[in-house]
Amino acid sequence: MWEYTEKVKEHYKNPKNVGIIEDADAIGEVGSITCGDALKLFLKIDKNGIITDAKFQTFGCGSAVASASILTEMLIGKTVLEAEEISNQDIADMLGGLPEQKMHCSVMGREALEAAISNFKGEPKEKKIKGKIICGCFGVTEDKIREVVQDNQLNYIEEITNYTKAGGGCGKCKDDLRKILAEEISKRNNGKKDKPLTKTQQILKVNNILETYVAPELRKDGGDIELVDIEENKIYVNLQGACKNCPSSNLTLKNFVENILKEHIGENIEVIEA
Repeated sequence: MWEYTEKVKEHYKNPKNVGIIEDADAIGEVGSITCGDALKLFLKIDKNGIITDAKFQTFGCGSAVASASILTEMLIGKTVLEAEEISNQDIADMLGGLPEQKMHCSVMGREALEAAISNFKGEPKEKKIKGKIICGCFGVTEDKIREVVQDNQLNYIEEITNYTKAGGGCGKCKDDLRKILAEEISKRNNGKKDKPLTKTQQILKVNNILETYVAPELRKDGGDIELVDIEENKIYVNLQGACKNCPSSNLTLKNFVENILKEHIGENIEVIEA
């Protein structure tokens, strides 16, 4: 169960500025009902470039409602130039934080704002939707993925899914996501490769991944996992509890544990039962 702040709960239960502005000076619309989230943002802007009113309509979860609600409050009274500086992290921060799995709601708010400002400036819609579609399930473009990775300093595929939904459907796009992520991290590091981790650093990193993403799922069925050793790309583990003597233990290692570690570390990882 995800933990929500009191601010998120407040804006979900009693959202501010819901509705439309009939004579809006700017309208931004993103997402689609078929993909599970959609947001339409309306802005009223005076002759001095100050946003005097903001309203929204949305189809989505509580975090989507709360993100849109807080965004409208953040916008009213700001100039268009000031509004352009609002990031998705700013939206999440104003809510006291969002669960990682719901960060895409703050991204949707930022995208709707960008679309509205673009509309105000008279820019063509094509500018906002350009780019190769990487995730067909949710219609996420390569441009969007690269932008979100850099803006939020993402390092893992799961984070991309949390922020954009890409990879959260059939999973066919995950190879493309790995490639994009590696390229963007390389750019971030000015093309320099990270120094190889020491064995102690490797153990700490793998243990953290196992404890965060693997063990909680195994414990739901009375199982657990223990890291035994690491030798180059080989990771030796012991399944424990109900998983230890389960007929499907090898499938658990290869189809679940190994895939999780590949996503967070690299494709050359091999998980072996000690």
